[in-house]
Amino acid sequence: MNTQIKDIGMRLSFMREEVELSVEEMAAKLGVDVDTYCAYERGEMDFSFSFMYNAAEVLGIDVSDLISGNAPTLSMCCMVKKGEGYSVKREDEYDYKHLAYTFRNKKAEPFLVTITPDDAPPVMHGHEGQEFNYVISGKMKLYIGDISYELSKGDSVYFDSSVPHAEVAMGDKEAQFIAVVIK
Repeated sequence: MNTQIKDIGMRLSFMREEVELSVEEMAAKLGVDVDTYCAYERGEMDFSFSFMYNAAEVLGIDVSDLISGNAPTLSMCCMVKKGEGYSVKREDEYDYKHLAYTFRNKKAEPFLVTITPDDAPPVMHGHEGQEFNYVISGKMKLYIGDISYELSKGDSVYFDSSVPHAEVAMGDKEAQFIAVVIK
């Protein structure tokens, strides 16, 4: 498992202890069994974005605190240059770049997401709020609940993100999209 996942697990453990929640209480609040939750804290399992988002909500912190270990400090404006943003590499097929990681008290979490093609079945996750996806390049399929949408460059979708969902690249090329998670 990569060091970034281990670091997030350590921060998760530290912040859980700071708010005085037991492992059992945290696992229950996140809807996972205790063994799975402990594996997350030890950095032995990769996190879905949904898990990190929900954990941050339970802990009363910004998801950036959990991802980067740095509390956002900007309150008026946050500018991110092309190719920058805080990178979060999840699994083999997902690469997230947080585009507002230094802005505090965000009402939305914007990400540039790159998905590489993978033959594995999609893993569905849900999280509080709503989500907007805008395809920048490639083709992708959004699975949401029992339906799916094929999206190409310039297409967008807005949905209730509490409904389990997953995005996958279509064909043999990667897809890139802007995902904005609204709290």
